[in-house]
Parts: sequence; C-alpha cells; structure tokens
Amino acid sequence: MADFYELLGVSRSASADEIKKAYRQRARENHPDANPGDDAAAERFKEISRAYQVLSDDSQRARYDQFGEAGVGGAGGGGQSAEDLFGGGLGDIFETFFGGGGSPFGGRQRGPSGPPRGQDVEVIADIEFVQAVFGDQITVELKLPMRCDTCDGSGAAENTEPVTCSECNGVGQVQRVRQSLLGQMVTASPCTRCGGLGEVVASPCNTCRGEGRVTEDTSYQVDVPAGVDTGSTLRLSGRGAAGPRKGGNGDLYVHLRVAPDGSYTRDGDDLVTEVAVSIAQASLGTSIKLETLDGTEDLVIPHGTQPGREFVLRGRGVPHLQGRGRGDLIARVRVDVPTGLSDAEIDLLTKFAEGRGEEVGNGKEGLFSRIKSAFT
Repeated sequence: MADFYELLGVSRSASADEIKKAYRQRARENHPDANPGDDAAAERFKEISRAYQVLSDDSQRARYDQFGEAGVGGAGGGGQSAEDLFGGGLGDIFETFFGGGGSPFGGRQRGPSGPPRGQDVEVIADIEFVQAVFGDQITVELKLPMRCDTCDGSGAAENTEPVTCSECNGVGQVQRVRQSLLGQMVTASPCTRCGGLGEVVASPCNTCRGEGRVTEDTSYQVDVPAGVDTGSTLRLSGRGAAGPRKGGNGDLYVHLRVAPDGSYTRDGDDLVTEVAVSIAQASLGTSIKLETLDGTEDLVIPHGTQPGREFVLRGRGVPHLQGRGRGDLIARVRVDVPTGLSDAEIDLLTKFAEGRGEEVGNGKEGLFSRIKSAFT
C-alpha cells in the first residue's frame, strides 16, 4: 500500500482537521457509487479509508510514523470510521452524488423527492450604450419548455391521473445490496421505469405526450439596471425551463452585450470622449459646446492647451452599479492640423513661424522634401 499521507494528499505534519478534510474530499472522489464499474477507484477508496483510520488516531499515527504500516498491522484499531466521519455513514456520500433516497448502510429511507426541477437557461441580449448607462426595460424572446396547459403539467390525459410505479412502489428508487470493505452495503439509484418520480403515466396527454411540458415561444420583460456593461449577467429566478410533470422551473440567466458608441468609450464607470480643436483654438483658447449623455455642457479650452490634455466633468459618467453616484466624463483634447490651406493662410502661418524663428515649408512642399532635394 502506498504511503498513508500521500494517499490523503497531506504532509506528515498535517493537523487532525487537515487530515479529516482531505479524507472527505478523497472519499467522495473515489467512492464506488460515484465510480460504478471502476475497480481501481474501489481499491483506492479502500486504501484511503484505511489510511484515514490510522492517521485519525493519535496512537496509531505515532506507531505508523515510527514503524510504518508494520506498526499498525491489521484492519482494527481506533480512530473514526467512515460512518463516524459522515454521521449517517457513507450514505451521506451517496446522497452527495445522487440526492439521497436511502442510506447505503440501511439507515433512514426517504420517499421520492418529487419531479426534477427544470434546467437553467442562458441567453444573450444586445442593448444600446445608453441603455447600459442609464438602465432600461428590455424584452427577451426565446423558446422554452413550458408547463402544458392541456394537462396542467401532470402528463396524463383528460380524466386520468398518473399511477404508482410498480417497479419501485412509488418510492422513486430501487435498492441493491453489495459487499464492501465495511461490510454489507445497501445502495439506492433512481428507478428507471418512472425516472425517479414514483409515478407512471398510463394514458399520456396528447399535447405533451406525458412529459407535462411543451416547448413554446415566450418572452420576458427584463429590468436592466443602470451601470451594466458587456458581460454583466442578470438572473431571473424561476424563468427557466419548466420541469417535467409539474417540476419547478429553472432560472434564466441573461448575459448582456453592449453595443459600442461612436462618441464615448468606457473606462470602468468613467466615460472618455475626444474634443477636436484647431491649432488656433488650442493656442488662443476658446469655449465649445460639448455634447454629453446628460445634455450640452460649456467646455472652456484655455489658451496654450496641448494635445492630449484632459478635462474632467465630475458625475457625468456611468452610474455605479453597486452603489450611489456616477463616474466622470473625461474630455480629451485632439488638435486637428489643417490641410488644403489657401495662399493667404499659408502667408499668415509663414509669418507666424518666422516671428517665432521656426523653419517651415512653403505649404505646398514639405520641409523634408526640400532637404532631400538639396542633396540630390
């Protein structure tokens, strides 16, 4: 047998709680009922149980640390058994995987848990940029299994009812006896005849053919809160697929995809927009009308404004999704260089450059072209 500590995946200095936690996880992963037909998993489960039996007992652990497995020979000894660890025994492990019906150790037994819940459903909804910023109500259309109106979800034809399953006698599960390391073990699995429901539809509904649900086109009104972004998900409880035979509905998850905006980009809860000004406006200063999502704002551009300078308008951004207030609107300056200058404009700019001692071209031929021609 492999080293007990390695079997549980813990260090030799692991505490009792760490050993217990590791055993719980390994036992669930390798339990025979979770790995039907896997002899290797069954053998690992036996080894893991033996390792925990030794390492959970201080005296046995001390002998194991000193002498190895030879110091704890035999399958007896103290320590918590698997049944002690899981309260009701490994039946609780079984319930973890299969929803529980009967204890594998012959303990308490439950009746059928009822019709299964319907599946959760996911859908992508495309919304506009402004809808994401300020919130809105949208309509989501999709096809879903819905409760059959003809039989009200029972699956049975008119004037008939489902009957008790003769295979499981209405329990919804069948049991089998098997031998294990810990002795005789009774395990339970869903009844294949009734699908675990405990009832069989002898005369199926013509509309849903005994399923109790039919696929239909449906739509829901979805409230989109202010501040969402692409990737945000809205959960509508009970708006997913209907379960068979009056089973509960699953949930509907609406994943949002926000269309880009031509004027704004989003940086968290801040909005960023570009403000185009001319060389003259950047140099001499100006006041412009800035269109925001809240309306028009007067933005003062002081003289000497450089390209890339940012002006922050507080509270003009995206509302905080998880709190009060809003982000900011950042207006970033872009200085546009004019093209297609007239002769008069060229003269003015040339005189301006000369006055500042700057070497420039003639407005028709670039400076670098002139330099290049001087060397050819």
